[in-house]
Amino acid sequence: MIKLALVAHDARKPEMAEFVKRYRSTLEKCEITATGTTGKIVEEVTGLKVKRVQSGPLGGDQQIGSLIACNNLDMVIFLRDPLTAQPHEPDITALLRLCDVHNIPLATNWNSAEILIEHIARLQG
Repeated sequence: MIKLALVAHDARKPEMAEFVKRYRSTLEKCEITATGTTGKIVEEVTGLKVKRVQSGPLGGDQQIGSLIACNNLDMVIFLRDPLTAQPHEPDITALLRLCDVHNIPLATNWNSAEILIEHIARLQG
């Protein structure tokens, strides 16, 4: 089973919910972990079971980083807001570095996330 993490800046949370809704049939076969608020929104919109860690400002992005460092994730989708991210929101820099160190794919926008989802769908057969 593919282990996937979902993180989204505040401005991208609705986009993340729409993304997961669109690809629900593929994602329902994955083990999904998300930062607190993103996970709550995804659960409410899609009905999928999501393991929620703390919200980003409370260290959820660091918990996701720990999962990466311990080889407990296969890929990460972090829909970030490159123009208006707020200081309290998760910083992608640390997660990007960890993903690069551990060779974990990281998508930062809808199109790159679609490529990861297509890959998951192929793996699922």
